[in-house]
Amino acid sequence: MDKKMNTIEKLISELCPKGVEFKELGEVAEVGTGSSNGKEAIDNGKYPLFVRSKFVKSIDTFEFDEEAILIPGEGGVGEIFHYINGKYALHQRAYRIHFITPKIFTKFAYYYLYANFLPYILKKSLNATVKSIRKPMIEKFHIPIPPLPVQEEIVKILDTFTELEAELEAELEAELEARKKQYEYYRDELLTFRDEVEWKTLGEIGNICMCKRIFKNETFMSGEIPFYKIGTFGKEANAFITQELYDEYRRKYSFPKKGDVLLSASGTIGRRVIYNGEPAYFQDSNIIWIDNHENIVLNKYLYYLYAIIEWKTEGGTIKRLYNDNLKKIKIPIPPLSEQERIVAILDKFDALVNDISAGLPAELNARRKQYEYYRNRLLTFKPLETDHVG
Repeated sequence: MDKKMNTIEKLISELCPKGVEFKELGEVAEVGTGSSNGKEAIDNGKYPLFVRSKFVKSIDTFEFDEEAILIPGEGGVGEIFHYINGKYALHQRAYRIHFITPKIFTKFAYYYLYANFLPYILKKSLNATVKSIRKPMIEKFHIPIPPLPVQEEIVKILDTFTELEAELEAELEAELEARKKQYEYYRDELLTFRDEVEWKTLGEIGNICMCKRIFKNETFMSGEIPFYKIGTFGKEANAFITQELYDEYRRKYSFPKKGDVLLSASGTIGRRVIYNGEPAYFQDSNIIWIDNHENIVLNKYLYYLYAIIEWKTEGGTIKRLYNDNLKKIKIPIPPLSEQERIVAILDKFDALVNDISAGLPAELNARRKQYEYYRNRLLTFKPLETDHVG
């Protein structure tokens, strides 16, 4: 890769030693939206239908026949990019960027936007997330216009690198999937008991608890204490409560201890999160925990056990996990020393499979960072002194 970088640097020193011209997208490209709707999509259509997602649908009619870059106007802004050369249809809230100058290769511009557009819109919005963008913001984005031989060489390198990265990621992800299945097999084996151990109902190992109810008018879009509802449980909170209310309710009512296993009782039943002790509040009845006695059942053992429990009743799959149902579920309770042994083994497996700092996920992450490093080097240009890039 360093040899290829040297080739690019040599081309730049020969063809544009004083720097590279930058232009606003609005000066060199048409920017507009489509008129299609996602509901018009059909299976096995003739043409791609680009919506506001990384997933491409299909349709039997097309709106454009061109080379272009496609981005969503809302949802995944700055993160989703599509390159197209041919006939396609476009969602009415997605944008097309079609270049009207022969001085820019569209594929070069695609790579440049992919690397630089998100930081640009975050800077413009002064926000951590951007929900939507409009045409003027896109048109104001500055793009470099190095000589065509430089663009061509960069595209060749990044195309090759992207292809190799995709192949490697596919191999690593296949290996990761195999490791996950191996992990699940050993987990199930380790947690499968018969009559050789004592069995208790969940109601026997501790009380079922939940936080005090929080009403909608007590929540805010930003604030001090994150409030996790069932839709954001285990993800990023989008609601908050005041420090004062948190302190009061934590003092007066049920609240999880650090290490307690929180469990979703609606939506995706049985989703698990170990409470890390940091300030946070959880939606009543939808997010529950068992105040188990750790001299009987270790929290971490319970966490792994929850993963293999079938959350069902006599009527089949359930939409909500009621306390009465939860209390009746029987679980195996081996001696604490055996629980500790099982947890130690599964922790190692879990780190290998899921921890970004260990095992295959770390290798995937390292490859992506390597790609980003070289891509950013290739796409960094010194502007001409007469240009004013904002």
